[in-house]
Amino acid sequence: MWRHIASNALTFLAVLLFLAGGVIIWGRSEYVSEGPLDQAICVQVERGTNMRSVSKKLEEQGAVTSGALLRVGADYADKTGDLKAGSFLVPEGSSMADIVDIITRGGANTCGTEVVYRIGVTSAGIRVRELDPATGRYVEKAEFAPEEAAADPVYAELRDKDDTRFRIALAEGVTSWQVVQELSSLDVLEGEVEVPAEGSLAPDSYEIRPGDSLASVIERMQTAQEAILTAAWENRADDLPLETPEEALILASIIEKETGNAEERGVVASVFTNRLRVDMPLQTDPTVIYGVTEGKGVLGRGLRRSELDRATPWNTYVIKGLPPTPIANPGRASIEAALNPLDTDYIFFVAKTLNPADGHLFAETLEEHNRNVAAYRALEAQRN
Repeated sequence: MWRHIASNALTFLAVLLFLAGGVIIWGRSEYVSEGPLDQAICVQVERGTNMRSVSKKLEEQGAVTSGALLRVGADYADKTGDLKAGSFLVPEGSSMADIVDIITRGGANTCGTEVVYRIGVTSAGIRVRELDPATGRYVEKAEFAPEEAAADPVYAELRDKDDTRFRIALAEGVTSWQVVQELSSLDVLEGEVEVPAEGSLAPDSYEIRPGDSLASVIERMQTAQEAILTAAWENRADDLPLETPEEALILASIIEKETGNAEERGVVASVFTNRLRVDMPLQTDPTVIYGVTEGKGVLGRGLRRSELDRATPWNTYVIKGLPPTPIANPGRASIEAALNPLDTDYIFFVAKTLNPADGHLFAETLEEHNRNVAAYRALEAQRN
């Protein structure tokens, strides 16, 4: 009997140890994983406060899912006693580990005014946000056109405040020429730079400081894009009609320009992949546009028949296969879609409505595609 009891006790202990190990693994994963913040917040740590009250505040502000888990992680990292007083910026998506590092490392107060230089496909702008002390979140304060900001005293006052932080927000689909043009006009960056290779810049948000060199910012963007492309290439699907990461980047840029609907990137990628497999011309308008503009600005009108017929290195109505270079700087999602397209038999697609955000209609046969095109032409006729 005692042997049976001992055996059961050992089994129970083993189960407990197994469960405890699982909890530890889960907790460690949660501690270092991306957090729930969808925008930066400011955390005020009063002098004399402790990690318990700070973790509770962070949970209330939506920065962490569990204040208790943050405290356990801080204890395990032996950082609980290093808590610093001050105002600390917690960027969007910060993990619990990131936050503990921020509030225990200390340093300059980076909360207050934020100047965001937005570089979009069709326009650029400067947006100023200020911290709302009541919520710890940023609210819109003012917006300026880049060409007007330098002469605007309101912008100058906000820009020159001691607690102002600066950020560049680069949209997916911008060209390298557009990026250099806009960054060269910023009064907080110094130096000059040649236009980098098309597609080599990662669309993302970049923290900058007044006096940073333009070259250093471009280098950060290139390093980020190289890392994204390398990781995606290593995890690519089998049997793709792509020989190199550079070809993947070219295809990703076409996908980026063809759809603004995030949910259909994988389907659009499948169409172009299927066309490449059967040696069919890609026949995509954005490549024709790039052949006209070479990425130097926006065409701003519809394509002419003569432009569709004109032979350029990028005109995929004239050439077969991929163009020689990307036609824009694609984001991570388009790169991943190019290297892991959905498995479809679609060969054709056309816009679903006159609103590009509504996506496309896809077809496997020319007959079905012609019906979809006719439906789209009817919508155009109604509008006209």
